[in-house]
Amino acid sequence: MKRQLLLITFALFVSASAWASEPAVYTGLLSNTGAGGYDTVSYFQTGKPTKGSREYSTEHLGVTWRFSSAENLARFEANPERYAPVYGGYCAWAVAQGYLAKGDPEHWAIRDGRLYLNYNQSVQDRWLKDTEGFIRQADANWPKVLE
Repeated sequence: MKRQLLLITFALFVSASAWASEPAVYTGLLSNTGAGGYDTVSYFQTGKPTKGSREYSTEHLGVTWRFSSAENLARFEANPERYAPVYGGYCAWAVAQGYLAKGDPEHWAIRDGRLYLNYNQSVQDRWLKDTEGFIRQADANWPKVLE
């Protein structure tokens, strides 16, 4: 009886895990902050990543987003889809390959007015060799890759 209960519990756990999906926005293991706490508007305004502040934060898609100024916070709140990283901040190259990996806010690019993050410099170098092709692949995989 004990063994049967253990097997049933295991089967329920495995079947529940099969239905679980990854969150739509990458926040890291012990965080609920999008883009690693970086100000996603700053990439567009200054052309570089800038750490955000708790003082200027908002919630979007169940995640906390931080900004370096009240102006950048207002810009994000007016149009979060424009400023939030594509693919929820997961690595754009990984999504193109059909899997998920963290996006690093220090490895980024803006293409056609959208912010893309990559896992590290090596991955970004690969991604930059065929950005348009990888975007097409990633768009085809998103959001199925979350399942």
